[in-house]
Amino acid sequence: MSTPTPPAETVTALARRYRLELDMGTTPNTPVWTLVPGVTEFTPKVEPTQQEVTTYDAEGWSEQAVTMLAWSIETTIAHRAHPTTGIFNAAQEALRKASRSFGAKSYVRVRYYDRNGAPDAQEGSALVTWEPDGGGPDEVDTIKVTLTGSGPLVEITNPVSGGGTFAVKSGGDA
Repeated sequence: MSTPTPPAETVTALARRYRLELDMGTTPNTPVWTLVPGVTEFTPKVEPTQQEVTTYDAEGWSEQAVTMLAWSIETTIAHRAHPTTGIFNAAQEALRKASRSFGAKSYVRVRYYDRNGAPDAQEGSALVTWEPDGGGPDEVDTIKVTLTGSGPLVEITNPVSGGGTFAVKSGGDA
């Protein structure tokens, strides 16, 4: 019996590998991707709807078929404000405003991807739920944001992979 070859992938990916961006563009088909800063937790989900399709041919075994997919993102963000003016971050404010809107203004276009360039990148339109966590006087202001997909979650080319560039800005004015 031969010894199996161990996998080459021996490093565990970190949860903080994801970057979330919001399309802040005002012209159709001309996205202006803007970082949603302050992400402290990030959970993307794709959940299937399964329907029973059992026939007599299955000889007593249940059979299922996926008939629909639903996607969402649950994230927690540290509420960011300008240190001098106190004005909240524009991308975070756009999410908050969408959560309180109706019709077309209630949808946002988002994308998320692996900030290290791995081929894990998606884009789609979503509705926003904005829930401040509250807390005591010694706690920071965090917000639970749920993005509920409306339509397909499309795989895209990771914007920081291959021929793309990814610059890290150092210093306190990022």
